[in-house]
Amino acid sequence: MCGCMHSSRDQALHLEGDPSLSAAPPSTLAPRKMPKSVSISKQLASIKALKKGSDLEKAIATIALIFRNSSDPDGKLGKAIAKDLLQTQFRNFTEGQEAKPKYKDLLSELDKHTENKLDFEDFMILLLSITVISDLLQNVWSVKIMN
Repeated sequence: MCGCMHSSRDQALHLEGDPSLSAAPPSTLAPRKMPKSVSISKQLASIKALKKGSDLEKAIATIALIFRNSSDPDGKLGKAIAKDLLQTQFRNFTEGQEAKPKYKDLLSELDKHTENKLDFEDFMILLLSITVISDLLQNVWSVKIMN
């Protein structure tokens, strides 16, 4: 599909927002310290183009960052990680959907995915598909937008 890939440049850009993190490889002689992960909000704040970005742009950037933070070095998500993200980061959209045939079909398609991994495009399609069938979307549509 889209073939999103991580690169050393992506990693450097990812780390440039926090001076305590270094893109340089750790010494093989020193014990390796794992850096604390940088919150999504701090990652978003470090993207200059989003300083004056719209809510929609920030929403899509948030999805992209969550995907990238969870993906492997090839920019792919394993099925187990994708399902975990659905349960932890998309819980309000997936709750109560388990018995619906369309939801079961989506998860079945995920299980049948031949590569055993999802690229960003596949992940976005999955999120959008779940959103469209979710009960939460119906609640969103019913929100009063004018006084």
